[in-house]
Amino acid sequence: MDREAYRNCCSLVKIPRQTYEQFWSSHFVDYIDKELSYSRFFRKYLLPNHPCMFSRRFTEDWNCRKRWVTEEGKPNFQNLLQDFAETPVPVANCNAKEYNSNPKQVMPFKEFIHYWREFIQNGHSSPKGCLYLKDWHMSRDFPEHNVYATPVFFSSDWLNEYWDTLEVDDYRFIYMGPKGSWTPFHADVFRSYSWSANVCGRKKWLLYPPGQEEFLRDTHGNLPYDVTSSELRDRGLFPHSEEACQPLEIIQEAGEIIFVPSGWHHQVYNLEDTISINHNWLNGCNIDIMWQFLQNELSSVQKEIDEWRNTMDSWHQHCQVIMKACSGIDYGEFASFLKIIADNRMAFLNACSSGDSSDYPQHLSETLTTLGPYHAAFDLQRVANIIECLLCNEDFKRLDHSTLTLQPESMLQQIQDTIQSTRGQHLLYQE
Repeated sequence: MDREAYRNCCSLVKIPRQTYEQFWSSHFVDYIDKELSYSRFFRKYLLPNHPCMFSRRFTEDWNCRKRWVTEEGKPNFQNLLQDFAETPVPVANCNAKEYNSNPKQVMPFKEFIHYWREFIQNGHSSPKGCLYLKDWHMSRDFPEHNVYATPVFFSSDWLNEYWDTLEVDDYRFIYMGPKGSWTPFHADVFRSYSWSANVCGRKKWLLYPPGQEEFLRDTHGNLPYDVTSSELRDRGLFPHSEEACQPLEIIQEAGEIIFVPSGWHHQVYNLEDTISINHNWLNGCNIDIMWQFLQNELSSVQKEIDEWRNTMDSWHQHCQVIMKACSGIDYGEFASFLKIIADNRMAFLNACSSGDSSDYPQHLSETLTTLGPYHAAFDLQRVANIIECLLCNEDFKRLDHSTLTLQPESMLQQIQDTIQSTRGQHLLYQE
């Protein structure tokens, strides 16, 4: 039974709402349907890396839930076409497998909507397969639309802060897909957090806690494409699959927001025609998980080309190049990422101390002011912890430090000086 059905049953038999919430929280994930302080979310979900669901009341004022959805709760194709008809969008074919994902093509938005309408009319089937508009950077392409607002719980977002500073990319996406579209088994980029809000429609999530994915690898070390496939019962191909726990199954209703913690592998199905908004993000609470992921990625590359180690003077540099091609980042860019995050927080704390924030970027000022100097100091301490790890890492030591924007010893001293000089205005977040 999904949560909505259980809620309806409780209503019919007069079960108190509190009893329903206790049942849901103890058997599934915490369901948040009332005011929650950021500090409590920080302590109960971010730091412990624990999933939760926010009720539809957190999205009820979003423009997209009014403009993109009909009175019947279906996608409003007419309004969507008015806004985006000629826009090129990325579309995946859920019926085709390309490595452990789905092949994508770019098509005009109006062509995808035409397909979607025909797909519905044909009983949710098409000779073209089941197409899914995925990873569309709508917010970046149409910043003036303001169709939603990032909830404060997810506003400490280093990933998008970094890319916004460079003005070249972001990790904010729109997904639109018909009933039956789905996303294969995966964990999010850099092992980031994600939050996903259903504008309309329903999704089913299958989530595995970090570490459980190791039991699901095949004899070659590869993760499955589909964790529901009967192939996983083949002990010759997947020798440890029976040791994995059962996935946490969550039904996400229209308007609800799911928080997916860092490193939780998952597989997602659209149970109805669905539109959703998704952000990948990370911050001081999971930066250590990202750093461990990067070390594992580099180690995998080094093992793959180990036979050339002694024949190439630039072997370590080539490993970094391959790592960036595979994962999207290398150690040098990770250092640049840490520098921008640290610089922003040092500038904020110094502005708080001096009372002059005139030179501070407005969009960052609003976020950091909302979260406060305690949180900025916590962020700086977490950056300092990672820089200390970099200084001890042999692969980082091998980089040409003259090309780095981050000089680790100097940055570490700046962070320590800033925390010390502004300590009168704040105390570090208590963990």
